[in-house]
Amino acid sequence: MAFHEVRFPASLSFGSVGGPQRRTDIVTLASGYEERNTPWAHARRRYDAGFGLRSLDDVEALISFFEARQGQLIGFRWKDWSDYKSSLPSQAISATDQLIGVGDEVNAAFQLTKSYRSGETTYVRPITKPVAGTVILTVGGDPVVEGVDYALDIETGALAFSHPPDDSAEIRAGYEFDVPVRFDTDSILTSISNFQAGEAPNVPIVEIRV
Repeated sequence: MAFHEVRFPASLSFGSVGGPQRRTDIVTLASGYEERNTPWAHARRRYDAGFGLRSLDDVEALISFFEARQGQLIGFRWKDWSDYKSSLPSQAISATDQLIGVGDEVNAAFQLTKSYRSGETTYVRPITKPVAGTVILTVGGDPVVEGVDYALDIETGALAFSHPPDDSAEIRAGYEFDVPVRFDTDSILTSISNFQAGEAPNVPIVEIRV
């Protein structure tokens, strides 16, 4: 699958609308009860970048980016301003934000993840597009150094330690991340008169699996 490790201009994604989408299959039984199932383990996020456009220069930047990705053909990175880091939106990231795994003295490979908690329920989301230079880790409470203690694949979010972490040692991480997406259309329709009147074009963006 074609993918460019380039981020959609963050100044244009700021102000966009969107968020997670789930798929639920619902069957209503003769008794009136329901059976609900989902074929998706993870949500798929959708956005509309049109709301982030504020000038004709923004439209030009959008069209240039769209043409370089050849419409829906090539995926790219997207900054979701409502959910782009391991910490709460109001806080700075720290190396203890997210529990990534626990050492067993055997496994040296881990995946960056982010946990979403509500009550006693936790959903764990794989993070596949961390932002270079933002990832910080601790193992058993001690800081570790990228390139010395571990390697990070910036294109997949995979962590590979030089030595398996000690038994019961918590691997924790802080980071910023992008969402892998593509355009969900092969056409961008703009009108100078409509745009100057405050009407934003429809620019659908959809998350992709990588």
